[in-house]
Amino acid sequence: MATVQPAGTAQAQRYVYNLQGTLLEACSCDVVCPCWVGADPDKGTCDAFVAYHYDHGEINGIDVSGLEMIMLAQIPGNVLTPKSWKIVVLVDDRATDEQVQALTDAYTGKLGGPLADLAQLVGEIVALERVPIKHEVRGGAGRLEAGSYISADMEPFRGPDGTPTTLRDSVFSTIPGSPAYVSKAKYHRVNATKFGKNWAWEFEGRNAVQGDYTIAYTG
Repeated sequence: MATVQPAGTAQAQRYVYNLQGTLLEACSCDVVCPCWVGADPDKGTCDAFVAYHYDHGEINGIDVSGLEMIMLAQIPGNVLTPKSWKIVVLVDDRATDEQVQALTDAYTGKLGGPLADLAQLVGEIVALERVPIKHEVRGGAGRLEAGSYISADMEPFRGPDGTPTTLRDSVFSTIPGSPAYVSKAKYHRVNATKFGKNWAWEFEGRNAVQGDYTIAYTG
């Protein structure tokens, strides 16, 4: 993980990618998800989405600030098993072809770094589609909508002083190097049978994760 330096300085670091934003994630596991500590999913398998919003982002000089990307995932066993995930990638329909290619290159591991470590878990990309995505975190509550495919509403657990409960230094993370806010999804609905009959599920009161992250790599 590279250290972020202020832009515009003479010593500003040059990055392969430098992504900063918010994460919304929910899955079929009970609260709290065992995958983050390397244990098997509660139900033996895991159905999930991992949604990224980029407040600021650059990949090989291509600006992706303000965009969204989601990975719908089917995980057949332990989350750390290489090449086990099947994913559907949903990209913000405002993205240009150049931006889609940059995001795809980064998250499929072609550019190296911490995102390449995450990409090693994916065995099959079932589809990639542009859709309108609404990703927001307001007053600690996270909400996600992706076309007709996904809707979810989540809230972090909080300590006695109202501070969100965080998960740090876990063996697995979708935002490597940043703390995650342990959360609970009021509802989590996916209807993406366009990509196969198994790409649909609906849960209430199950695991969710939120986070503010910086993922940076200098090569």
